[in-house]
Amino acid sequence: MKRKKKLKRQVPFYLMMAPGLFLIGLLCYLPLPGLLVAFKDYNPIQGILGSEFMDPWYKNFEFFFKSESAKTVTFNTLFYNFLEAVLITAGAVALAILLNEVKNKYLSGFYKGAILIPTFLSWVVIQYILFSFLSVDRGIVNNVMGQEIYWYSEPGYWRFIMPLAYVWKNIGYYSVLYVAAIAGINTDYYEAAQLDGATKWQQIRHITLPLIRPTVIVLSLLWVGKLFNGGLGDWNGFYTLPNDSGALYAATDVIDTYVFRSLRTIGDYGMSAAVGLYQSIVGFVLVLISNTVIKKVDPDSALF
Repeated sequence: MKRKKKLKRQVPFYLMMAPGLFLIGLLCYLPLPGLLVAFKDYNPIQGILGSEFMDPWYKNFEFFFKSESAKTVTFNTLFYNFLEAVLITAGAVALAILLNEVKNKYLSGFYKGAILIPTFLSWVVIQYILFSFLSVDRGIVNNVMGQEIYWYSEPGYWRFIMPLAYVWKNIGYYSVLYVAAIAGINTDYYEAAQLDGATKWQQIRHITLPLIRPTVIVLSLLWVGKLFNGGLGDWNGFYTLPNDSGALYAATDVIDTYVFRSLRTIGDYGMSAAVGLYQSIVGFVLVLISNTVIKKVDPDSALF
């Protein structure tokens, strides 16, 4: 009877969870048989099962790893993802702490809404905003500096532009997550610290940061699995912001944009599937390694 009552109380939660589970099954598990394409000479007419296997079976993987761009896109993918993960995490935590200090609920709501606006802008809109700043003849930056800088021809500038664009777009979303984590901290800790004469920085260092550490670790572990994907799983910015300029490929081309461009120009489905499988396996291994390390250092903060 107790089990039935407990199950009855949990029915609303299961119902709320059902749409998410359905989408995960539809988008993540149902397409799994398509991984066979990575090992086949795929022909759309013959289909996945009818297409012949490659000889040797790893030929689709070999096509990517022997390409001239393999090292460049691999470095760019890891470089940008690691840098963005560090900058967004540090910036979002700092911004969340600042937002938590705003006691006026109207101002707090306004600030939270304002920093969330970039999250809902598409990369196409952001590309136009960026172009208005960096256009050679009519760009705001060039007009202010009084000189012509060819931003869309010099790859070196984009080592800074791309991370800044991703931070600007995503920092608001993640800061709200950390604001929610901070809001769950019992205020008794802060009151006790104030009675002991702790400064605001000491309260942040010894109360806020340690208590939101589990949230930081969980989000970081989820990001680790995306380190081999363009833009922490959102590669559209790397394709859209540089206007797909060939002169910038050395600094802006990541694995996802390289595969997309190869699929569009060559139509090689097998190679695209092979690189996708490669990314997924590497991401899975990185999550396992990171979780194992965290479990040894702090078992309570591990994801599983």
